[in-house]
Amino acid sequence: MNLSWKTCFKITVSLFMLYLAILFWPSAAKFIGLIITAAMPLIIGAATAYIVNILMSFYERHFFAKSKNPTVNKLRRPLCMTGAFVSLIAVVILIARLIVPELTNCVMLLVDKAPAALEKCVAIIEEWGIFPEDIIEPLKHIDWKSRIGEIISMVTSGITSVMDVVVSAVSSFVSVIVTTLLSVIFAIYILSGKEILSGQFGKLMKRYFSEKTVGNVYYLLGVLDSSFHKYFVGQCTEAVILGVLCSLGMWLLGLPYASMIGALIAFTALIPVAGAYIGGGLGAFMILTVSPVKAVIFIIYLVILQQIEGNLIYPKVVGSSLGLPAIWVLAAVTVGGGIMGIMGMVLGVPLVSALYRIIKDDLAKNTSNEIFDTSDEDSTEHVDDTEKPELISDTDEQ
Repeated sequence: MNLSWKTCFKITVSLFMLYLAILFWPSAAKFIGLIITAAMPLIIGAATAYIVNILMSFYERHFFAKSKNPTVNKLRRPLCMTGAFVSLIAVVILIARLIVPELTNCVMLLVDKAPAALEKCVAIIEEWGIFPEDIIEPLKHIDWKSRIGEIISMVTSGITSVMDVVVSAVSSFVSVIVTTLLSVIFAIYILSGKEILSGQFGKLMKRYFSEKTVGNVYYLLGVLDSSFHKYFVGQCTEAVILGVLCSLGMWLLGLPYASMIGALIAFTALIPVAGAYIGGGLGAFMILTVSPVKAVIFIIYLVILQQIEGNLIYPKVVGSSLGLPAIWVLAAVTVGGGIMGIMGMVLGVPLVSALYRIIKDDLAKNTSNEIFDTSDEDSTEHVDDTEKPELISDTDEQ
């Protein structure tokens, strides 16, 4: 095999860059982290724009169609964008107002009743003779109320001074406010001129890269967009269905906090596989402050509902649209959660779905080439139309 000087030069430069990356990796990692931190408002803004665009495009198609009146067309995008932002903010505020106050009250009530409950547990253990007397006797003389107060005081006070806590809290609050404002402004700019940005991206790609590379890039972006779009729409739909079914079932069973726990289940169900169980744990904790028996009934009902949802609802709403087998969904949630926590659990499924589709398409293409190979050139088209690149999809796939 003959190697041209350009190929040798590229290989040499690549090996040299790899050597530098390994040699100076701590400094390089620190520099990359600094860039990511500085660009975080832009990253959050782009992610926000993508999510808002799904709802904004839905409003544009179904409630504010294009008109022959130029004035109406100019108002179409700002009104739909405003409606999308307001809708998402309203949902977050509604869930927070339903859940946070009651959850706080439940914590305070549980802390207030915990000493008496622990003393009763100790009495039951002593009556049933579960543990030896030398273990039960010290437990009977513990002042549970003061011990719980000491634990709460230790958790809330920490090891820093009050001034340090105040300064840190104010600094964090200001940082969050600034990041949020910059992210929202950047998202608005992206949504306002998404067609212009898409056209500029297409011109740059065609100017500096080959046609095959452009096709591969658009194919990759199309797969990612399709996976994330189907996942977000399907997951939100599934979460609403699960929350409504949970509230209706709790109402029929006479369980407390039906609407609030239903909203909590719907919110946490956005996390695949484990989300509903997280919400169920919090819901059982709230019901426990009212009646332990009802808390057990709620847990049994939620387990049954989860089985119905996992075997009937989720495959129809989310699983079939993504085309990802259940074992890979579980693997994506597990690995993603281990790497990035809750955010990794949310992003892991669409990313693995996109990777699964790319590998599946590549295997199908290679198999097809082996059976029907009539030419040495790869004539497979990766995208249907590279003349109209889209950075943010307007599709409304369900």
